[in-house]
Amino acid sequence: MAVRRYTWSYPYFIFLAIFAVLPLILVAVYAFQDAQGHFTFANVTRFFSDSNALNTFAVSIEVAIENTLICLLLGYPAAWILANKKYNSSMVTVILFMLPMWVNALMRTLATAELFNMLGVGLGKGTLLFGMVYDYLPFMIYPIYNVLNKMDNSYAEAAADLGANPMQVFWKITVPLSKAGIVSGILMVFMPTVSTFAISEFLTNNKIKLFGTIIQENINSSMWNYGAALALIMLIIIGLTSLLSDNEEKEMEEGAL
Repeated sequence: MAVRRYTWSYPYFIFLAIFAVLPLILVAVYAFQDAQGHFTFANVTRFFSDSNALNTFAVSIEVAIENTLICLLLGYPAAWILANKKYNSSMVTVILFMLPMWVNALMRTLATAELFNMLGVGLGKGTLLFGMVYDYLPFMIYPIYNVLNKMDNSYAEAAADLGANPMQVFWKITVPLSKAGIVSGILMVFMPTVSTFAISEFLTNNKIKLFGTIIQENINSSMWNYGAALALIMLIIIGLTSLLSDNEEKEMEEGAL
């Protein structure tokens, strides 16, 4: 008997159900339950009256914006140079930029904290941003590089033939056509920054707490329901941001067409 093609997808559906869908359902169930297992909205509404959680969320957004901007300012020129055959004709340079991603993020963070301790640098927001940029810069570079590397150079050549100088070509042709990579890079840096806790814990000695730290502390204190509610709120924010970015990318693609 011939095996239908769609049957090969069953293992993937089972994997997704167990390791993706089920954990999300459990988070939602715990978020709307009290300690006795009764349905309640108290965990969700508590967030909006919890000054500690709100302040931590505000700090997380602030750090995420700063980290994303720094990564964008450093990452776009790096991606442009890597994609420009005039300045880079070897994949070795690209691999060197991606090399830090091959090392466990926790190990990189611990090594960075140890370097600061050896140099006698006080841990604080500066060291936190340094560690964030070090960890997440490749996630900004790669999607932008991927778009720039596939870009049709005829657009830039046509603009130059019509009298545009290199700066005008860059701002009016290269940057607009690479917006999809920029949006992807921003998402890949901004969202993990908001939800992380290990980097802030090791690079500030827990002086600066991010939203992920609050979730971790509640779960470690066996406050599963409130921790799940905070995690659910974060997931909703990430989901809405992803939807908005998808719509933006579709509009850009339609505009390009």
